[in-house]
Amino acid sequence: MAETDKIKQDEINSILWNACDTFRGVIDPSEYKNYILVFLFLKYISDIWRDHYEEYQKQYGDDDARILRKMERERFVLPKGASYYDIYEQRNADNIGELINMALEAIEEHPANKAKLEGVFRNIDFNSEANLGKPKDRNRRLKNLINDFADPKLNLRPSRVSEDIIGNAYIYLIEKFVSGGGKKAGEFFTPAQISKLVAKLSQPKPGDRICDPACGSGSLLISVANEVGSNNYSLFGQEANGSTWALARMNMFLHSKDAARIEWCDTLNSPALVELDKLMKFNVVVANPPFSLDKWGADTADKDTYNRFWRGVPPKTKGDFAFITHMIEIAQPKEGRVVVVAPHGVLFRGSSEGRIRQKLIEENLLDAVIGLPPNLFPSTSIPVAIFVFDRSREEGGVNENRQDVIFIDGSGDFQSGKNQNDLLDEHLDKIVRVYSERQDVPKYASVVSLEEIKENDFNLNIPRYVDTFEEEEEIDIAAVQQEIEQLEAELFDVRGKMAGYLKELGV
Repeated sequence: MAETDKIKQDEINSILWNACDTFRGVIDPSEYKNYILVFLFLKYISDIWRDHYEEYQKQYGDDDARILRKMERERFVLPKGASYYDIYEQRNADNIGELINMALEAIEEHPANKAKLEGVFRNIDFNSEANLGKPKDRNRRLKNLINDFADPKLNLRPSRVSEDIIGNAYIYLIEKFVSGGGKKAGEFFTPAQISKLVAKLSQPKPGDRICDPACGSGSLLISVANEVGSNNYSLFGQEANGSTWALARMNMFLHSKDAARIEWCDTLNSPALVELDKLMKFNVVVANPPFSLDKWGADTADKDTYNRFWRGVPPKTKGDFAFITHMIEIAQPKEGRVVVVAPHGVLFRGSSEGRIRQKLIEENLLDAVIGLPPNLFPSTSIPVAIFVFDRSREEGGVNENRQDVIFIDGSGDFQSGKNQNDLLDEHLDKIVRVYSERQDVPKYASVVSLEEIKENDFNLNIPRYVDTFEEEEEIDIAAVQQEIEQLEAELFDVRGKMAGYLKELGV
């Protein structure tokens, strides 16, 4: 394959997935995903660096100092000896794991890279005996991995591969790791179609500040950014898991969104997106937070520095409303939009959750409740709901006169899969259209007054408001009885004939 030949998405996906054979059966997918994704990242930036270096070489010949000065103005700097190709040349070294670690450290510590990549590789150790085995086995596995990425088809130069293809390949791998890694792996990724739906419902516009306070690997943030329609936006995220935070940083870089500010922190207990000792405010806030998170920090929530839980402290075993109230508090007053995925229990559970739900409704913040089908997530088979909160419904906001909530029951619209159901674009379009039009749709959607919700004790269970009951066809008892009598007569006749045949045969 010539260096200028374009590579197709399915080709690069296939090569990368085959590279995973190095670790299958040796370590858990939730662990080996880091090694594969880091190597994809390293190979990509190495090919970009080599491509640009050769372009400058055509202009300046062997004037290496001048070339390097030009190169230092690129998006990043690849230090000498730290590229994938330098590692490839040393693939037979007895300390190859240590050499890879040193190369990654040099990349993230370079002054030109620190703001974008500092700490991204700190949670992965290519010299780990616990993950990769004894030296002999570890060296063999790493050599196989290095050789897999040497496939000529995996030349990731910009002339052959667009940033979209690389970003899509990265997300493809994350999706594959999620489907193979079960519940643990599913915690860092939102399925693509749900991300797309949340993005459309969030209605981002140019100039918006967009935040995901439980951003996982960053796929939802990227979906919302793509919905803006221009590059005029800023992205912010927070993630508690260190290795997942690193994935998000690399994911942003691969999608040319490396200006995104992604913080490694516990959102509920020590949020890092703070300005002048106050929580930063955003135009759009989206999230698919961990469902019913246990031990989320309820014990100290009443002393919260930012007074986020003034409506009440959610139960210590269920952090759903902790994330929801945090998201509402960081949305711009009189303007910000909040779209959050949550388990159905949030709709109707009582006690402190019921009181918080009541206050949110009384504040006129709830704009929509959308029920989705079951089994959309690799981590759980339960059906989930999407909540839309709109602070423009507050007094002084453009929608202050809107005093109702639209309930949409999308639970019956999905494509059934072997292990997991999926939403098709037609299902998403229907939800978004009905939400935007805010009209009743028989057996699908209902626009409900706040007074009616109050009469239902602020219970948001969707079947209370959207009647999906299908009347059964009326049964004609007399006709059924007549049919039964006819069948019995025919059966009697058949039995008589059978007895005659058996008699003739002497049976």
